[in-house]
Amino acid sequence: MIESYGALGGVSLEQGDLASALHAFENGMALIRRRNVADPNIISGLGYVYALSGRLAEALPLLEASIVGEASISAMGLGLAVRLTRLAEAYLLAGRTAEAADRAGSAVDLARKHKERANEALALRAFAEIMVQSDRPDAGSALRHYEASLALAQEIGMRPLTAHGHFGLGKLYVRAGKRQQAAEQLAIATTIYRELGMNAWVARSEQALQELA
Repeated sequence: MIESYGALGGVSLEQGDLASALHAFENGMALIRRRNVADPNIISGLGYVYALSGRLAEALPLLEASIVGEASISAMGLGLAVRLTRLAEAYLLAGRTAEAADRAGSAVDLARKHKERANEALALRAFAEIMVQSDRPDAGSALRHYEASLALAQEIGMRPLTAHGHFGLGKLYVRAGKRQQAAEQLAIATTIYRELGMNAWVARSEQALQELA
């Protein structure tokens, strides 16, 4: 049941359905607390949903707890690179950009060392977001990380992440004043989001296109 709730929460996160993800991860958390067992995936998932929902005070302790005891390569647990990436994103939302970059970099290195190409793609996208929103934005580095993430996602067949990559590039081009390139990237993202039934993301990308127009 715990594993099932974790899987369901993960799918809901991919869809951008935070309410369903929250329900799944909270049910999973209730079970692990009742049985006094540890499940880093559930803990990280719930913390990540809290972060994306703006509940950072609740999010950060959970996300930090999900990597405790697994900071070294030798102690690496399943999904550590993903959990580091989620923590990096939460630090970014909290305005802790230096820590966000450090965690994202660790996630990229860890995924590469263990040849976790899907997790590498996720971490690269997070790193790109951090480069865009850091105290000293680095558009060149962000572009390289977005493109590297997108290339991996396309090669592996990670369509949700492919859509996110195009969306990220679209936003980056908007910042750079490259309206035509921005519109092209956002249109691709919108199409993929719609094909995958990722309605929350469809709304975001369509809004970005409307603002661009």
